[in-house]
Amino acid sequence: MDGDMEVDDSGGRWDFLDWVGPDTSSCIFQLLDDPADLARAAAVSRSWRRFVIGREFCKVLCRRICPEVASFTRAVVVTRLPPAAESSRDSEFRTRERDHVVYSYLGGALVSAKPSMDCILHCIGASSTDYFPEETIENTLDPRDRVHHRPSYWSSGGHEDPDAPESLTYRLSSDLCMIHEVRVQPFQAFFQTGNPIYASKAVRIRMGHSKLPPGEESFVTDENENRKAIADENYVWTYTSPEFPMLPTFKLPRPVLCIGGVVKIELLGRIQKQASDHKYYICVCHAQVIGRSLSPDFMVDISDPAAYSILKYLPGASNLCMEDIINSDAKDSTEWHSLVARYRQMRHVAMVNMLLGPVQFMDGEDDVGGVTDDDLYM
Repeated sequence: MDGDMEVDDSGGRWDFLDWVGPDTSSCIFQLLDDPADLARAAAVSRSWRRFVIGREFCKVLCRRICPEVASFTRAVVVTRLPPAAESSRDSEFRTRERDHVVYSYLGGALVSAKPSMDCILHCIGASSTDYFPEETIENTLDPRDRVHHRPSYWSSGGHEDPDAPESLTYRLSSDLCMIHEVRVQPFQAFFQTGNPIYASKAVRIRMGHSKLPPGEESFVTDENENRKAIADENYVWTYTSPEFPMLPTFKLPRPVLCIGGVVKIELLGRIQKQASDHKYYICVCHAQVIGRSLSPDFMVDISDPAAYSILKYLPGASNLCMEDIINSDAKDSTEWHSLVARYRQMRHVAMVNMLLGPVQFMDGEDDVGGVTDDDLYM
């Protein structure tokens, strides 16, 4: 036994890290696949904590759980009070210590067992719409296939090419959401002979963030369903799924961290031709993006044109009461005030959506590619 071996600082016993050495210790720590285990390891002693922080095991594990985490270039802890100034002497370790805290909590959020829900906040736009506003993408937010005794669905424009794609783009309830499932319900035209289903051949999912200035991708009000806002050049896609055959539910190969809060559902290929005009259509009755929001504890600042992003952790933000959200204190740090204001804005939009629901239009024709109201009573 080496008489010069370091003694553990917590109780006079030999330190395991010194027994096996740093390289073997790293291999052992990297086998841990639960963020809670790394947190427990860091709490064993000061030497273990320094080792876990110095080797950035929490960040590595988060990237292993969700490869999208690698796009974060920096992690920041945002507190209500302005942070105290740090000396440059220990700034490197302080940075790693801060990263350890942020990624430790992020790891817990990524594997959380909290119940999932539909994360769609509102629609951004559709690649085409046959009859606006009667067949708007907004109809896909309502789970019912009939509203006010009329069919409720989105319909693409008609196309002679059965391989012509379409897409539906949505804004999620948070800039950071863990998504594991997407549901797309094709519309069955019960008012047409044979009750045809206007489904796509396949589906592909993209997730990412917008490069547009705030407000330019807001609610669908134009006849073109915000086609300018959904153009691919206006987005950075950090995840693209494989193609799935058309089914009502698509389980992603693994849970995906959507960074930026935008989901695009690509509908690839057409199956059903309409008898009245001999064109192919895709119609969707209802769409859901199932997962968990990481707000308000985590938010993201995407300002770099190369699509790099800053992860921001707000300790205690989930315990904010309504008074904290509505009011602000002059002592609050500028960054805290800014992030809480953004969270307050998203809560307001979500509450409006919940109270009013999707906008329904009752005038005009409820057609699928030229089907008239008379067809409803065939």
